[in-house]
Amino acid sequence: MPFRISALSRQSFEHLFNLSDEELAAHGAVRRIVDAKPGFPCRVSLADAEIGESVILVHYEHQPAPTPFRASHAIYVRPDVDAAQPAIGEVPQALRSRILSLRAFDETGMLLDADLADGRELEPVVTRLLADPCVAYLQAHYAKPGCYAARIDRA
Repeated sequence: MPFRISALSRQSFEHLFNLSDEELAAHGAVRRIVDAKPGFPCRVSLADAEIGESVILVHYEHQPAPTPFRASHAIYVRPDVDAAQPAIGEVPQALRSRILSLRAFDETGMLLDADLADGRELEPVVTRLLADPCVAYLQAHYAKPGCYAARIDRA
C-alpha cells in the first residue's frame, strides 16, 4: 500500500532558534551540540544532525487528540533546515537506520494497533497497519527512547 512519511514544519519551531540558553529554558527547551552521529535525529529534516551542529531539544505534543492517548515527548529540531518531503514510499535514513514503534490511530486519535519494525524492513508493517480501513494514520516512534519520529499516511 502506498504511504507517505511527513516531517514536522520548521515554522512550528522558528521562535526557538535565535533564543539564548536562558530563554530556551523558559520554554522548557535546551540547546545541544551534536557529539555523535547517528544520535540526534531532527524531526524537521528527518535526518541525523552532523557532529558539531547545534540542535534544540524541545517538548513536543505529537498526539494532541483529546483521548487517553494524548501524548508528548522530547524531540530534536535543527535550525536552518527545510522540512523533508519524502516521496511516496521513501523512508528517510534517520528512520531506516533504527528500530521503530509504529502506532495506528483512528480519526479520533484512539489507538487501534501497534507493532515494532526494523527501519530496514518498514514497508510490510506499514502496509499491514494501513490495510485496516479504520486506521486514519500512523505515528512512528524511535523504539529505544520512545520519542516521536514522524507521521505516516496513506498516499
